[in-house]
Amino acid sequence: MARILVIDDDALLRRAIRVALEAAGYEVIEAGDGQAALRVYREQGADLLLVDLFIPEPDGLEVIRTVRAEVPDAKIIAMSGGGSLKLDLLPAAAAFGASRTLWKPFVPDVLLAAVRDLLGEGGA
Repeated sequence: MARILVIDDDALLRRAIRVALEAAGYEVIEAGDGQAALRVYREQGADLLLVDLFIPEPDGLEVIRTVRAEVPDAKIIAMSGGGSLKLDLLPAAAAFGASRTLWKPFVPDVLLAAVRDLLGEGGA
C-alpha cells in the first residue's frame, strides 16, 4: 500500500483528500505547514507528496525544492487554488521539481488519476 503525505493548511480539504485516497486503498499521513511536512517526510517517508503551494513556512515551493534536493526521484504533486491573489504558481512548482500539478478545486477522479499515474499503477 502506497503512503501519501498530504500537505495543506486547510484541515477540511486535507480530510476530503484523505477520504478519497483511503477509499482508493492508500495510506495517508498529513501535515498542515511546511515545517511539519518536512519533519513527517523525513521521519516517516512517503511514496508520494501532495503539496499545496500556499502553506505556512516554509511555503509549498520551498518544500518541493527541499524534498527534490534530498530525494531526487521523489514523486510530488503540487496543488494550488491561487491563494488570496489568485496567482498561478503551478508553472513555478513544476520548475522547482513537482512531477505533476493540479489546480484546485479538483474532483477526486482527477486526483486519483494523477496519483496512479505517478505511482505507475496505470488504470488512470
